Amino acid sequence: MGCKIIWFTGLSGSGKTTLARRLKIFLINKNFKCLQIDGDSFRFKKKYKNSFTRSSIIRNNNLIIKDVERRKKYNDFIIVSVISPIKITREKAKKKFGDNYVEIFVNCSIKVLFKRDTKGLYRLAKNNQIKNLIGYNSNIKYEKTKYKKIVVNTNIQNINQSLNKIILKIKKKFNVKI
Repeated sequence: MGCKIIWFTGLSGSGKTTLARRLKIFLINKNFKCLQIDGDSFRFKKKYKNSFTRSSIIRNNNLIIKDVERRKKYNDFIIVSVISPIKITREKAKKKFGDNYVEIFVNCSIKVLFKRDTKGLYRLAKNNQIKNLIGYNSNIKYEKTKYKKIVVNTNIQNINQSLNKIILKIKKKFNVKI
């Protein structure tokens, strides 16, 4: 089968990690070997301080791509959840993993992100305590890609609706029985 890479991308608080965790549990319950790599956890484990400049974001995402490459021989699925706002890094992952890669854009309106504010980042950014929150007050803008990807809109779809859409698309894309 070859390891399948499922790359969740989107703004902070959009639901990437929540959906990635739920997908991982679903796949493990179907007897697949799964690994989840989350952007926050990855930086913490690597003791890597991301200054959220363009170059540091690219470096961080390239480190994640390398980590995925190193671990793919041990897994059926690797699920990545990271903002990855710069399209060249997602394009690099797509090119590197080829047909075994699928990207999921977790879309959510800024109004809903402010309302959720799961990590308190939007409140801090609004109060100028954070000056580089991607999608709000950062010079780094989220760059959309033109190639085909799965899109879920978590401001209008609940977790189960989003997860079901993802599972159906993954089944079709990878032709797996799940």
